[in-house]
Amino acid sequence: MTTRRTEPTDPRATLRGGLPDRYLTPEDLVTMFSLPSIETVYAWRRKRIGPPGFRIGKHLRYDPATVHAWVNEQTTLEDAA
Repeated sequence: MTTRRTEPTDPRATLRGGLPDRYLTPEDLVTMFSLPSIETVYAWRRKRIGPPGFRIGKHLRYDPATVHAWVNEQTTLEDAA
């Protein structure tokens, strides 16, 4: 009889349930897109023209997958114009 040995799983992986390891900050977006300042990110949010973010307490965060989808959408819109 052969016993099967399974590797222990990281309990944090179960808790994350597919969530990213780290959400992006407004500062991350400034760096990623070479924006002039963090105020640009907040202006996008007020005008609802940037990637959708969400609040965790008083902190604004962005899901990397959502930001990636937003970039793809912008590229598609540019190609269509």
